[in-house]
Parts: sequence; structure tokens; C-alpha cells
Amino acid sequence: MRRDVHSAGIPVLCLSCEARHGGVCGALTSEQLVALAGASAKQTVSEGQELVGDAESVERYSNILSGVVKLSKTLSDGRQQIVGLQFAPDFLGRPFKAESAVTAEAATEVRLCSFPRKIVERMIGEQPDLEHRLLKQTLKELDQAREWMVMLGRKTAAERVTSFLLMIARSIDPAADPARRDRAFELPLSRADIADFLGLTIETVSRQFTRLRTDGVIRIENSRRVIVEDLRKLEARAGD
Repeated sequence: MRRDVHSAGIPVLCLSCEARHGGVCGALTSEQLVALAGASAKQTVSEGQELVGDAESVERYSNILSGVVKLSKTLSDGRQQIVGLQFAPDFLGRPFKAESAVTAEAATEVRLCSFPRKIVERMIGEQPDLEHRLLKQTLKELDQAREWMVMLGRKTAAERVTSFLLMIARSIDPAADPARRDRAFELPLSRADIADFLGLTIETVSRQFTRLRTDGVIRIENSRRVIVEDLRKLEARAGD
């Protein structure tokens, strides 16, 4: 890995990194970034590739630089439940736990910056701001889990599908201007995975997509590309 640094001591590869500006690495000092960069490696992972398995030993953590990661749990009889999605610049991993509690899989092509678990855990002790950022992400995921409980327990099928699309539209592009009302994105999950995630059948998901398209709330191209011209139309149907 390149070790060139500019005058402030920050590695060149970190200067434009999404995770440094919007993720946990933004809490590190120049010296810590240099130390972390020396032990880190960037990689591109193909769609469908497993990043870490449930109960598998974890030796490295990662920053998600682009793409979507699917988190799931598998029961002893093989049944699977998708329990969450992660987007750039989320931190992938559970500090201070030697084994993964979920299976993490690349839902799309994913770019990662990975580094040894022990180095990160040492830096957490040295840098309170890093611990604070990790806590903020954990609390955000807790809030999302509570919202998802409400969705699965109380929302209609139409509201579930709309809430899913709204989450993707807001999260999939970290560089998007939040003031913009239009979005365009590739669905990171198949219809079957969306149905699993929302507790619906594939047929129900397809019907709701058709209804949203017929009502002019979304446009769909090539079965996976979704175009939203006005997020307020999605928000109005999400039931929040």
C-alpha cells in the first residue's frame, strides 16, 4: 500500500476516502491514520460473496467505501432472515467480540478498506472520539431495528415496500445532496430477498412495485433500476 503523505501527515489514499470524512476514521489523528493505513488493504468484493460468516472468527474490520452489505441470520434448519443492510461509509464489524453475530454478504459489488481488529480496538482505547463515532453508529442501528420492528408488526404491505425503497433512496449514495428530492438507484436485493426482509411474499412485493409504478411514484428500468422523481411521494406512502 502507498505510504505517501502530504504536509499534514495524512496518507494520500485517505484524503478523499468516504470513510475518513463521513465514517469512523474521521475521528483519528494524522498519526493514527498513518498507522492504520500501513496495516490496511482496499479490496473490491463481487456481488454475492460472503464477507464473514455467522459465528466465524473475526480478525479484520472494514469501512464500506461503496456498495451495500446484507446482514443475515441462519437457523439450524437452514432458514434465513435478513436482519439489516449497511451502506457507505458504515463500519463493518463488532468491536471487542471475537466472533461475528451475523453473516455479512455483498448484496452488490462492494469496495472495502479492511484493517486488523486488534489495531482498531487499541485505537478505540486511545481515541475517545473514535469510540464516540462507533457508539453513534451502534445507536443508529438500534433506532433502525426499532423502526423495523414497528414496520413488521404494524405496517401494511404497501407501507413496508415503500419504507424499504425510501431507506435505499436515502442511504445508497452517501454523496447525494439531502436537499434533492429526486433519486435513482439500483435495487441491492432481489425480489426474493426483499420479500424475506419485509416478511412478505414475492408476489406481494411485485404487486406493490407495480402499484407504485402505475401511480407515478416510481419508475423502474431493466427490472432493477428505480427512479424516484420526488421523495415526498414515497414519504407520504410510508406510513411514518
